Amino acid sequence: MNLRRTRAIAKKEFLHILRDVRSLIAAIALPMVMLLLFGWALSLDVDQIPTVVHDLDNTPQSRDLVQAFSGSRYFKVIGYATDARAIDRSIDRGEALLGLTILPGFGRRVQSGKQADVQLAFDGSDSNTASIALGYADALIQAYSFGLKSDAQRKFGGGELKPAVDARVRVWYNTDLKSKNYIIPGLIAVILMIITANLTSLTIAREWENGTMEQLLSTPVRPAELVLGKLSAYFALGFTDLVICVVVGVFVFGVPLRGNILLLFTACCVFLFGALCQGILVSAATQSQLMAYQLGSFTSFLPAFLLSGFVYAIENMPKAIQPFTYIVPARYFITVLRAVFLKGVGWSMLWTQLLFLVLYAAIVLFFASRKMRQKIA
Repeated sequence: MNLRRTRAIAKKEFLHILRDVRSLIAAIALPMVMLLLFGWALSLDVDQIPTVVHDLDNTPQSRDLVQAFSGSRYFKVIGYATDARAIDRSIDRGEALLGLTILPGFGRRVQSGKQADVQLAFDGSDSNTASIALGYADALIQAYSFGLKSDAQRKFGGGELKPAVDARVRVWYNTDLKSKNYIIPGLIAVILMIITANLTSLTIAREWENGTMEQLLSTPVRPAELVLGKLSAYFALGFTDLVICVVVGVFVFGVPLRGNILLLFTACCVFLFGALCQGILVSAATQSQLMAYQLGSFTSFLPAFLLSGFVYAIENMPKAIQPFTYIVPARYFITVLRAVFLKGVGWSMLWTQLLFLVLYAAIVLFFASRKMRQKIA
């Protein structure tokens, strides 16, 4: 391999990138726009659940229960129904997720120490959100019930009522339980995979369409030199996108960066190199920019989004699908990003994921160089 020829190819690609100003601006601005849009729009938090109340008792005890719901950050009372049909209409229209009905005699039964019933009607269209909302509502009602029992115990001189089990909860790494702290690191991996694979997926196909590949073939440049030369230019552009994503994640979304920055950027560079090689492989396999772009998007976006554990936990996927996640490099990269950002772990805990990323980059580079030799031959 001749370093001078490789540097000449890299210079050629740098000049092409700099001369295409619109594509350069899009390549730099698109990751930031995607991160901002996905970061604000994509959320796993279930709070401010729209709730409609139908209070048929209208006593201080029933109003206390309604106040408990309205005072919780998980529920938002948006209106009061006059009959059961009003709750049905609110849920049917998508205005409310929960309908709370307090039956007549609620206050009397509470005062007499008897069991009082309330009715909770959920919109189960989104089963995951409904299940979480059900858990919140059940916990709130249990806390309200325990408060009533404790007040009654003190009223009759029995002392303070203590729970049978006192759970002391400690949340590590994401103490505020904000989903953005979990989503943003994974989103960085998905964006880098999409952008870098699409950038390089067009480079070889463009040479064939523009007729400049024949000129390259007439030079002494070897396939490996051609691949590495093109990669070096797009690696610089991809690294710029990486820095932008990390800065936006930390300073705009407030995601904590607790780990080793050197480890973070080492893993990012290895992943970035592999993703660029994958784009070169796709580009070498096709001679049409349209086909290369479509194939690059298909092989980068779908696996990175669906099979990496970015949104959906791999453990919850069907057993037949889980083995395929092991060949998705974004799976290992997302694990590294979340561990470095949130947990602050070091090299000793993440060397396995780094090894898989190195193997991925080496394998894709090998096949990309081999495909280029076949094309030239």
